[in-house]
Amino acid sequence: MLRESALRVTGPRLAVLSAVHDNPHADTESIIGVVRGNLGAVSDQAVYDVLKALTSVGLVRRIQPQGSVARYETRVGDNHHHIVCRSCGAIADVDCAVGHAPCLTASDDHGFSVDEAEVVYWGLCPDCSSTHGS
Repeated sequence: MLRESALRVTGPRLAVLSAVHDNPHADTESIIGVVRGNLGAVSDQAVYDVLKALTSVGLVRRIQPQGSVARYETRVGDNHHHIVCRSCGAIADVDCAVGHAPCLTASDDHGFSVDEAEVVYWGLCPDCSSTHGS
């Protein structure tokens, strides 16, 4: 995947890509921890640089729900959405918005060629729902 995206294959790039793949929606600090666990000494800046490079070529998607730090995932190119728990911050993928959803079609695209719509659902995850409901 790295070579196909014109990126040189390096240990840090492979380790970061693997960490993001194995830990969807992980934040940078979590990714740094996983990468260090696999490679040993790797600087924070190296991981940030790799995440930026992987994001810029489309191998990784960066999401940042309101009030959250940036999160990363390797599920790219399918315009899926996310659901976020207001209490604990858990994030899950939502394959597609269903039903009548006029908000997915811009009422005025201002001449843009729209190729993606971002939808974030908010609520309480099952664990937090049961805690708050008790």
